[in-house]
Amino acid sequence: MQTFTDQEKAILRIVQSNLPDSLTPYADIAARVGVTEKDVIALLTRLKANGAIRRYGAMIRHQKTDWVHNAMVAWKVDEALVEQCGECAASVENISHVYYRPSKNPDWPYTLYTMIHGRTPAECQAAITKLQAMAPFSEHVILRTVKELKKVSMRYF
Repeated sequence: MQTFTDQEKAILRIVQSNLPDSLTPYADIAARVGVTEKDVIALLTRLKANGAIRRYGAMIRHQKTDWVHNAMVAWKVDEALVEQCGECAASVENISHVYYRPSKNPDWPYTLYTMIHGRTPAECQAAITKLQAMAPFSEHVILRTVKELKKVSMRYF
């Protein structure tokens, strides 16, 4: 069980919500709480290192940027080629996420997932076609976004 100072709790209250919309979000958090930017970064680094935080990153609200057509594309990828395929996928500008998830289900052979965004369905398809030309991908299935569910983060303090 970890215990936190009042200042650490204040930092965590802020970072579990939206970060300040600025070029210096950690400095802004530090100023609000009354600590240094290094203190904010040290706390988050410590929590990541000890496993209390598994992942810390931006959540893109792509609909607010006109990227309203989306598709999760699941790819059948040979395990030996996952790194290569992941690097190719990460280089395509319309792709915001690339995940590798081994499958134990013989009816679902897909292991690499790419989240593709476009302003039109054709832009999404063009990103898929571009990716196919770049990497040794084989079978894939396109799972189009029908409805976005509410995204919420855990609240601890």
